[in-house]
Amino acid sequence: MNELLSSENFHKLEALGKEKAEEYKNNKPFPHIYFDNFLPEAAAEAALRDFPEPKQLAWSEFNSPTERKLAFDVVEKLPAAARDVLYFLNSRPMLQFLEDLTGIQGVVPDPYFVGGGLHQIKPGGNLEVHADFNYHEKLKLDRRINVLIYLNKDWKEEYGGHFELWNRDMTRAEQKILPVFNRCAIFSTTSYSYHGHPTPLACPPERTRKSIATYYYSNGRPEEEVAESHSTLFQQRPGAERHDPNVISKVLHAITPPIIVDTIKRIRA
Repeated sequence: MNELLSSENFHKLEALGKEKAEEYKNNKPFPHIYFDNFLPEAAAEAALRDFPEPKQLAWSEFNSPTERKLAFDVVEKLPAAARDVLYFLNSRPMLQFLEDLTGIQGVVPDPYFVGGGLHQIKPGGNLEVHADFNYHEKLKLDRRINVLIYLNKDWKEEYGGHFELWNRDMTRAEQKILPVFNRCAIFSTTSYSYHGHPTPLACPPERTRKSIATYYYSNGRPEEEVAESHSTLFQQRPGAERHDPNVISKVLHAITPPIIVDTIKRIRA
């Protein structure tokens, strides 16, 4: 933890945020950037060393056509090195860095790490292109920024696992980022920031794609970004097999009498 909280690391973040703000804003298809060697080397090495294997934790497992991955967000149950990185990512210096970089003011971290924490994808796994949920129901805040740190040493191009950023009309991926060790990807979260890891992972059977994820919020967002509160919005890629993750809920809605639907809406409100 000492390396993460050192004045040297704080000064590095302060300079980086201001230096790269214009590049971040202008990158296409939506504001984003990535940095290599983002964490202090000792902290990154320790986080990888302590990163739990699939059988070492009670991971949440997602297994559907749109996502096949493992996730764990109970941070206090993680090994110290991984836990320290997550706590650092929620610290004041990190928030100031993100405000300088993105231009978003009043950035709020998520102490619950909802949807974040550690992520792990086994060979053959994937995460279809999507826009993330846009509202934190517990904190009553708008989701604004994603930060992803990859922990994959000696990762080869042919293994795949690229983090893809797609344009708004879903015709192509305009950016593909290889998830190599200690690379940090940051992007602004809106209902149209389509991203994912859609191609099934092709790494050797003894390896997995490891990452750390944190999300950040604000009280309100610009008027042009305002949308109804929604969960993950999976998108259809050109030529990909069509899957509708919401098909069951749509069928239920279609056959449920309107009076019951209205009652449910009133209860939720």
